[in-house]
Amino acid sequence: MGLIVKPISSLEKCFLDDDINLKTEYKKASCLKDELFRFGICYCMDERCHTGIPIILGVESDIKEHLTVKRVEHVPVKLAAHGWNEDPNYLRKKAGLYPDPLIPLNSYNRIQASQNLESLYVEVDTKDIEKSGIHKIEFTFTNAYDNKIIAKTEFELEIIDCSLPEQELIYTQWFYCDCLMDYYRTEAFDKRHWEIIEKFLKTAVKNGINMILTPIFTPPLDTFVGGERTTTQLVDINIINGEYNFDFSKLERWIDLCIKTGVKYFEMAHLFTQWGAEHAPKIVANINEEERKIFGWETDACGQEYIGFLKTFIPKLLEFLENKGIADRCMFHLSDEPELEQLPSYKAVRDAVAPLLEGYPIMDALSNYEFYSEGAVGCPVPSTGSIEKFIENNVPDLWTYYCGAGGDKISNRFPSMPSYRNRILGIQLYKYNIKGFLHWGYNYFNDRFSYSLINPFLVTDGDYFAPAGDAFSVYPAPDGSAYESLRILVFHDALQDISALRLCEKFFGKEYVMNLIEDKENIITFKEYPQNAEYILNLREKINQSIKSAIETN
Repeated sequence: MGLIVKPISSLEKCFLDDDINLKTEYKKASCLKDELFRFGICYCMDERCHTGIPIILGVESDIKEHLTVKRVEHVPVKLAAHGWNEDPNYLRKKAGLYPDPLIPLNSYNRIQASQNLESLYVEVDTKDIEKSGIHKIEFTFTNAYDNKIIAKTEFELEIIDCSLPEQELIYTQWFYCDCLMDYYRTEAFDKRHWEIIEKFLKTAVKNGINMILTPIFTPPLDTFVGGERTTTQLVDINIINGEYNFDFSKLERWIDLCIKTGVKYFEMAHLFTQWGAEHAPKIVANINEEERKIFGWETDACGQEYIGFLKTFIPKLLEFLENKGIADRCMFHLSDEPELEQLPSYKAVRDAVAPLLEGYPIMDALSNYEFYSEGAVGCPVPSTGSIEKFIENNVPDLWTYYCGAGGDKISNRFPSMPSYRNRILGIQLYKYNIKGFLHWGYNYFNDRFSYSLINPFLVTDGDYFAPAGDAFSVYPAPDGSAYESLRILVFHDALQDISALRLCEKFFGKEYVMNLIEDKENIITFKEYPQNAEYILNLREKINQSIKSAIETN
């Protein structure tokens, strides 16, 4: 009876029925200081063992205190990919158990081994490691029954004596306060809700999210017509003698908390409904000490009543943001994902609101170039599948996004996809000098159109709403914190790649870096890229060693 153990790269996913012999061994690598470096370890009992064995994991290294080890758990996936999707670049498309949540080990470092292939995820936080150079990390696997070591492996990490630059890309994954409130059964912005919000914010920031969707009003996103999401409105409104009075106390607490956790930018929740800007979002107010809904689906977006409200509200909001000193870090949304036929209604609300938001960027996810060419939006956020025309026309400070509705070939982060298809986005964003990236699902724990709350450990696709993994990148832990996923960490590696590429560019110029990225066999566009993990791992090593040579030369 024996345990088979193999170190693997962070781009390797291990399904329970995978063959460990087919996994590529990965025993050494390099990183920069102030980087979060990650790799994996996969393991299984040999064919002679027909039962599970409790194992105690041991770790020995001079940087041991900077290591975190988590086990990779598996979750059910029913919708791995859309039925119309013929893209072959998936690991699997059938329903089954897929690796994704990362669960902290217990205080005994106990794991379970069987003939199924399991894996661990190792993270090295180099922020406070003073010593550069090579560090060895040794792992032992001890049978908990008889205290005998049954397997060992090691990893060699070179920390280069140069700090990874601060992230420049603006990155938002939409943060849903109502989903946290519903899942944990709190009241809106009560003590417990604020505690949970802070924990989820910390995990978001750790993984590169530096812009937060701010619910000045309950965000009018993914809600069926006539339906409502749970009210999470940061601005309290009192109507006294027919006049609006605004209390920004909760919004101030939100901003202070976000800044405390490391958030830099704020995007205000959409001022109009999704997919066409035809109605007002749900807005509640206190009238004679009773909370009532004053705007919603029944409100015409360009009606005199709602536009009159915005003419009173927006100047007060901007005054507050300016007094808080964050006005230059705020952006506004009108309506999410309008289609071309909805351009007239979008332009109508834009014409009504733009004078009130003069000097503030208005950004929206949309993919028809006409919205930009006809002046309806100043900061378009096209999908990665439809960004070409925006690039061809040299749209300045360009953003992009993707979601489950995207087409074939493009990068994404589904559990069903190989992790290199997730991480390649960093190289794509670098090549095209993309300013910001948006993704709609940090913690969307609802089904389609928010009819009901789902359990993300059991329903990973929003009840057939979107391919599994599209709606959220973290899982709700019992203590109110966020369990990370494989996908969010791999995406963060992509962000770190951008910073490393930009640092290398400062030393050698962009042409040098692009020559490392591209050659006759490896072309990078948003739809073309090398379809293997080795390309990314090798490229990052070339970048690291180039930076090392520049540091040593200087």
